[in-house]
Amino acid sequence: MSKLAPGGAEALLRRYEGLSSRLPGARLPWLASLRAAAAAAFRAQGLPSRRAEAWRYTDLRPIAEVEFAEPLLSVTAALPLPAQRLPRRAVFVDGRFREGLSELGDNDVALGSLAADLPAAEGRLGRLARPEDHPLTALNTALFEDGLTVTVPAGIDAGGLELSHFVLAAERPLACHPRHLIRLEPGARLLLLESAQGDVATRYLHNPVFEIEIAEGASLVHVRLQQEGEAGFQLGTIYARIEAGGTYDNFTLNAGGRLVRNEIHAVLAGPEAACHMNGAQLLRDGQHADTTTVLDHAAPDCRSRQTYKTVLSGRSRGVFQGRIHVHQVAQRTDGYQMNQALLLSPEAEIDSKPQLEIYADDVKCSHGATVGALDADQLFYLRARGIPEPVARTMLIDAFLQDVVDTIAEGPARDAVATAIADWWRGRA
Repeated sequence: MSKLAPGGAEALLRRYEGLSSRLPGARLPWLASLRAAAAAAFRAQGLPSRRAEAWRYTDLRPIAEVEFAEPLLSVTAALPLPAQRLPRRAVFVDGRFREGLSELGDNDVALGSLAADLPAAEGRLGRLARPEDHPLTALNTALFEDGLTVTVPAGIDAGGLELSHFVLAAERPLACHPRHLIRLEPGARLLLLESAQGDVATRYLHNPVFEIEIAEGASLVHVRLQQEGEAGFQLGTIYARIEAGGTYDNFTLNAGGRLVRNEIHAVLAGPEAACHMNGAQLLRDGQHADTTTVLDHAAPDCRSRQTYKTVLSGRSRGVFQGRIHVHQVAQRTDGYQMNQALLLSPEAEIDSKPQLEIYADDVKCSHGATVGALDADQLFYLRARGIPEPVARTMLIDAFLQDVVDTIAEGPARDAVATAIADWWRGRA
């Protein structure tokens, strides 16, 4: 892999070398070995450059030029926590679990801090994520300090869980690499509402990695609200494996951060499994947002749906890369992928690369992409009826986004996304 390793990447490696004996689980041989191998993989790969095909449209030089430090222990008394929307909430500040701010509920679900019970993660951590293939996963594996672990027992409907991550104000750039392990046993159900926010003036890197295992007949709805600070970077990676009859339903809203990437690797591993990946990107001047998905149909009779929409203003840039890989065994696959972009400025840019790679004969797969501006006739129609132009533009953009927001079946999660979109509009005014 072509790599990009100026000062920032080297500083991250030095951070591992300086912290390795103090990182959680340093005395666990299996974890120390895993971290060392991941650090070696990152040293060999570096931060990916645009010469790597998967990173062709996203330039990480703004990250490579920053020397990120370890977050300090912070005071959270003044943390502006929003009202709790679901029965359970796990709060992380600067990558570390805060028990005093969390509400984990009863004991029917195994839920808690990864750092507090690392021995139990042996054989589970790193099962889906391969550091040798993905440098940011390697970096996370080498440097993670904490994360959320969730196990929903067989047949249990766990209801809703919020995962809230905050980065506080800091005088120097900082980096955090939370590692989250989610497992649903056969027939289990969970709604996971994830949010990420950060101080508007602090430069930071938030590099989360999720390993998600969905057993036979289980169902996970995963809704993500990315509202990082204006100077923040988020490079998030999700690995999901869905067994027979299981469902993974993901929705991601990118509405913050200077440079963000939402990367999802999902495997439909058993017959009649389903995966839905939808989302919206709302970009202001100077922002860059990249959604990259890799969906493996590795079993017959599986179904997938992807719809992503991007609204771009000023000198912003959006990216969508979506690859559906249908293996030879995956007969009777039903796959659909669509990417649409709305340009509000002649200086905005969108790069769209939907892909199908099909090795089975009996399939129904389609993909497409559209790029355009607001419809002048529709805008004129609304203004002719006395609606001011800013209100008319807002109405048309809301209509553009509505069908993808409607893919969220869970009411509380859909309301949270609608509120986040409204917050974006207020910030843009």
